[in-house]
Amino acid sequence: MPEKSHENLAGKILNPKDLIAYQEGSVVSRMIVYKKSGTLTLFAFDAGEGLSEHTAPYDAIASIIDGEAEITIEKIPFLLREGQMIIMPANKPHALHAHQRFKMLLTMIHE
Repeated sequence: MPEKSHENLAGKILNPKDLIAYQEGSVVSRMIVYKKSGTLTLFAFDAGEGLSEHTAPYDAIASIIDGEAEITIEKIPFLLREGQMIIMPANKPHALHAHQRFKMLLTMIHE
């Protein structure tokens, strides 16, 4: 059986919310597209979980697909709800925190 991160999902109708499940006390990720030009990764954050401040060499677009998330970019907090998205610029410190459970689709654009 192939690893889920290498599944070929092309040509299929997908509901991103259904492709990843919450796990108690965890952050779960599932890469659904991996190309030289960029990646699409689904995340499910349980309440109280998050990603500490870090930088990435590429722009990253966080699209909230369930719940709400606090995303901080250069120490400025943004509250995003389902259906909203934010661009986290390359090389700028950012962090994510789940005050409640949330799922997001992260798009990384490589140069």
